[in-house]
Amino acid sequence: MELFWNGIKLGLALSILTGPIVFTILQTSIEQGFRAGSMVCMGIWVSDLIFISVTYLGLSYVVELSKWDNLEFTLGLAGGIILLVFGAGALLLRPPAMEGFGQKAIRFSSWFSLWLQGFLINTINPFTFFFWIGVSGMLFTEKALQPQEAQLFYGGLIGTIVATDCTKVGLAKFIRRWLKPSFILWMRRVAGLALIIFGIVLLARAGNVI
Repeated sequence: MELFWNGIKLGLALSILTGPIVFTILQTSIEQGFRAGSMVCMGIWVSDLIFISVTYLGLSYVVELSKWDNLEFTLGLAGGIILLVFGAGALLLRPPAMEGFGQKAIRFSSWFSLWLQGFLINTINPFTFFFWIGVSGMLFTEKALQPQEAQLFYGGLIGTIVATDCTKVGLAKFIRRWLKPSFILWMRRVAGLALIIFGIVLLARAGNVI
């Protein structure tokens, strides 16, 4: 059970990190409701599960890939562009009508686009890639864990990520009833600006790698 609790502790530490994912979840949940925010989270979870599966089943190949000189540049460039596009969309596209937002959320994005947004933001983030490589490397090289033991650790970690993401979505839904339309629009602009800033940081880091 110690491995399970260690996974929970790492998941809690990961959940409090502020990044583009947090802003995306909060913005979507406040504007479009619990289900829409959950779809973004599902895209993130699927991305994490893919990273876990790849690093779990083919750690040696992933480690070799991580040694590729252009990997950080490629991930930084792709991730930066995607974040800039999403951020610019939040700032420049016409926002939805705000009437009645305090009583009922109005979904104006398709389920697939919401899922894809969460999936792309998480997948193209270099931090996500190197985080899961680090976790898998620790489990199989330093800890020398058996597959059953690793499953306990991953179960606690993923379970905590899912629980904390759902909590964020639920809290956003809970507080939206007291938010005025002007605040929701302000939150949209803050989230868009944050995504642009994160995108610029990724592009700057990618440029320094060259």
